[in-house]
Amino acid sequence: MIKVITSIARIGLLAALLAGCSLPLVSEREIALQADEQFAKMREETLVSNDIGIRRYVICVADAIIATLEPPYSELDWDVEIFDDEAINAFAMPGGKIGVFTGILAVTENQDQLGAVIGHEVAHVTLQHSVERANRTLTTQVGAAAAGAALGGGAAGDLVNIGAQLGILLPYGRGQESEADVIGLAYMADAGFDPRQSVQLWKNMAEKNKGAPPEFLSTHPSSNTRIEDLVAQLPTSLVRYNSAKTAGRDPRCSR
Repeated sequence: MIKVITSIARIGLLAALLAGCSLPLVSEREIALQADEQFAKMREETLVSNDIGIRRYVICVADAIIATLEPPYSELDWDVEIFDDEAINAFAMPGGKIGVFTGILAVTENQDQLGAVIGHEVAHVTLQHSVERANRTLTTQVGAAAAGAALGGGAAGDLVNIGAQLGILLPYGRGQESEADVIGLAYMADAGFDPRQSVQLWKNMAEKNKGAPPEFLSTHPSSNTRIEDLVAQLPTSLVRYNSAKTAGRDPRCSR
């Protein structure tokens, strides 16, 4: 009898959470803990670049972007890693993790274009897109399965862990990608990177794989839509860029 009551209580708890209570099922901190594990695993399983020039270059650009952030993200101990892999990709994780694949250097012609990439990825973190996608997926797709697991002795803690992993592994939606474009453009401009180069970057991306988009663009808006949106943001971002230059923010990152 006690076991039945306990199971009912678990299902009730899950139902209440999945019904959309005021607090999210998964917090940014919980996703950050999972991200730390995944990042360490990547370092073990993926070849890390030992090219000193490339490492200094990428870290220089990343540091310039990080310097534009406000608390609590400016207070994180950001960890940047460069993976020796031809994939045209980069990412940032909650908790302050940035990964850049050397393959993306083939389409970023200068520090400004790399700044656009890293600014975009960092924006996903500051906009808490991982938290958003984890909780949305839990409430819409995992709810029934989680409730079923409760009958077999599952716990709300297991659900949180699943959600945190989903926040890291699932791709962002196109709306989130567009949001990250706008905020990422502001970050690169504030850091002293020329925002006009973001437009050329996406042209390079589209040209690299004409048949299918690179992994970095797999869930992004179409190239034409993205470029049009970026161009529309240029007047505002150029004001920020000029202000950054006036303030002395002039990154000089080179390979």
